[in-house]
Amino acid sequence: MSENPIQSHSPSVVVRAFASLISYLFHPLFIPLYLICWLIFLHPTVFVGFSEGQKWQTLTISIVNLLVFPLFSTLLLKALGFVSSIQLKTQKDRIIPLIASGIFFFWCYLVFKEQIQYPRMLVILVFGMFLASSAALLANIYLKVSIHAMGVGGLLGFLIWMAWFGNVMLAGPIMLAVLVAGLVMSARLALQAHRPREVIIGFLLGLLAQWVSVWVV
Repeated sequence: MSENPIQSHSPSVVVRAFASLISYLFHPLFIPLYLICWLIFLHPTVFVGFSEGQKWQTLTISIVNLLVFPLFSTLLLKALGFVSSIQLKTQKDRIIPLIASGIFFFWCYLVFKEQIQYPRMLVILVFGMFLASSAALLANIYLKVSIHAMGVGGLLGFLIWMAWFGNVMLAGPIMLAVLVAGLVMSARLALQAHRPREVIIGFLLGLLAQWVSVWVV
């Protein structure tokens, strides 16, 4: 019996190259930063009243806590031999990085929550990331859930609730998010990194995490 979790034949080199590019561009650590940049610099109302310096300070805090610290901890774990690959290909490899990332996400949530000048939408987004990482850690006990799919699920979930509760027209961003979600999930399957159910479960967990975050925060 083949150990390949998805299919017995390999996709072409071109398909794998494109799928790899999509996976890197929309890595789950990058997607929240794309959203935060959009909220800070493009959304007309969320960061109204913030100076340019305050906007860049917010982005810097986000990059350090949501990207640099989780990435550095994973690289450190790889150097110390606690994980076999920085791509976290096995369920065992994911345990400590998910715990570490969850700690950094929760800390970032507290930073934004305790300083009332930050918009509530930003607090909800970051807390949703913490919930998603916690859900991924629990799901990891049973299957290698797709964290990439969880990232795009969170992207779509955040935009949907923002349009629903904020009474703003976000048809363009939501359509773009649907396209990105389709590309990312297809890419993970093309790379044979996950079974279809692992991709679907990851997407649903990411989407639900943002909706739960709305009610909790």
